[in-house]
Amino acid sequence: MKSTKSLKKVLIILGERLAELRIKKGYETQKEFTSKYDLPQIQYWRIEKGKANITIKTLVKILAIHNMTLNEFFCLVAEDEHIR
Repeated sequence: MKSTKSLKKVLIILGERLAELRIKKGYETQKEFTSKYDLPQIQYWRIEKGKANITIKTLVKILAIHNMTLNEFFCLVAEDEHIR
């Protein structure tokens, strides 16, 4: 199933970009980040690892922490050549 593999790849890339944003913001660990912003730690770990099908609502909440719009985030993600 090609579409399932593609979805997994996209989720992994989304998670990697969110991890980069977290680290860039100065949070070395997910625990520090999730505690500061009152996010469920296990859910956030799953998102960063590409193991959770993130909802738009959750993504918008996380991006608001980074002062980033959905458009800006997806432009960043689209730069990854593996997603094409």
